[in-house]
Amino acid sequence: MRLTSAGMFLLLFSALQANVQEKEVRALVGSDVELSCVFPERHSFDLNDLYVYWQTSVVGTPKTVVTYYLSGNSSAGHEDNRYRDRARLSLESMKRGDFSLHLHNITPQDEQRFNCLVFRKSLELEKILDVVVTLHVAANYSMPVVRAPSGPSENEELTFTCTSVNGYPRPNVYWINRTDNSLLNETLQNNTVSLNAHGLYDVVSVLTIRRTPSVNVGCCIENVLLHQNLTTISTQAETVTGTEYGITESQADAPKKQGAVLSALIVLGVVVAVAVATGWVCRSRCPPQDPRRSWAARPEQTFSSTVSDENSPPGAWTGFL
Repeated sequence: MRLTSAGMFLLLFSALQANVQEKEVRALVGSDVELSCVFPERHSFDLNDLYVYWQTSVVGTPKTVVTYYLSGNSSAGHEDNRYRDRARLSLESMKRGDFSLHLHNITPQDEQRFNCLVFRKSLELEKILDVVVTLHVAANYSMPVVRAPSGPSENEELTFTCTSVNGYPRPNVYWINRTDNSLLNETLQNNTVSLNAHGLYDVVSVLTIRRTPSVNVGCCIENVLLHQNLTTISTQAETVTGTEYGITESQADAPKKQGAVLSALIVLGVVVAVAVATGWVCRSRCPPQDPRRSWAARPEQTFSSTVSDENSPPGAWTGFL
């Protein structure tokens, strides 16, 4: 008997039981992954003697065909457009007993259980391999952005907002009192987690606390699957960001400081230019002084010089008369 469709194959063998191998695999969104399904003993197989079938296996939901290979076919087939051009079986590898599924461009929707079934035609379609692979999908969250209250306020409460996007799976959100590194009560925060158009999670957390002289809090986004904690620290006056390995101060005020220095230099340059111009105008308009006026204004110098040189020959000071 020759089976020409995956649907007939599924109906015929869905009741058969065999020892099932359980495996788990992790993959990042957008990456490629191999779901392993290998015959435990070293063996060579004839492709005309094989029926290989990959399907999703989720309790309580209809099974979805990912890809399959039926005896006598020259290539593997697909029945679900979601996996067309993304799921691949290697015919050469199957000859050596490796029936692994190569899945490309992982999406969050790929997080499920995949079932590998292998039958031999020569053994009256006996099931020789049954493997279930659970695929866990993850995506890195963006570094949290915390918005702190700006400017003075008479409110008795302060509100901080923490935002992080494009992560998977659903995150845990914590607010930390950086004074003693203790966790703030969850009742003080309001979290909104939503799926975006890419099937990834966006999270917005709002923290409301009583005003104190010094406020120093941190927002932590935890990705359990990746064992990842991203933390942003914020105060009422300034915001600094970083991870658990280090902190980098915000440079938001740097352009303001540079602008103040530049303005001071421009004012100083204008003052110097005005002073130089004023001196030049004064020198050009004031007439030069008469040397004889200078001596006439200081008769004591002429008298003392004459007294000290009364033995000098006549006409010695005529140049100053």
